[in-house]
Amino acid sequence: MTTNAEEPQTRPRRRTPAGAAVLREDVTEAIRAAVFEELAAVGYARMSIEGIARRAGVGKTAVYRRWRSKLHLVLDVVSALAVLGLPTPDTGSLEGDLRLLYEVTSRALRHPVASQIIPDLQAEAARNPEIAEAVQKTLREGQESVALKIILAAAQRGEVSGGLNEDLALDLISGPLYWRSVVIRSPKLPKDYLAGLARATAEALKAL
Repeated sequence: MTTNAEEPQTRPRRRTPAGAAVLREDVTEAIRAAVFEELAAVGYARMSIEGIARRAGVGKTAVYRRWRSKLHLVLDVVSALAVLGLPTPDTGSLEGDLRLLYEVTSRALRHPVASQIIPDLQAEAARNPEIAEAVQKTLREGQESVALKIILAAAQRGEVSGGLNEDLALDLISGPLYWRSVVIRSPKLPKDYLAGLARATAEALKAL
């Protein structure tokens, strides 16, 4: 005699609730790309959901399904940059690692889109605490994760003290290039600037 326990149990298939929207990833990425382009073109203050949707080739509804306002859209996109990170250099020396980090960072900061977006967001950050927090998180965490790995590798090689002040070290590594590229926005770095900066920073870190 066959019992009910021996009979195969078939679970009912889950169905998407009526009216639920399936968010296509390609549309989401198109909107994110449009945000960067729109920020570079008109700035945060003049940026609009309509402009973003038009640039992405979608309707406004597609944007509002994902983000409830322009502010939340920008915060999401800016915050996402923090997790992208930079490649961690592994040249075998502190100065070499710093030189490679500066070359990659310099290209990123001097990219036409980044050179327009970052100063504009910094200006908005002075007026909006939410943007300030997101921008700080992006700029700091993106550099911090790589810089700390460089310092750790240098400490393991005996090039720097294992107990150095990490906050001070991060400021020494990131400050000068950010100042020149973003704050004073020098159109062109002097010849051998990055090599000299890497050498000077390495010596400063060794002195901590």
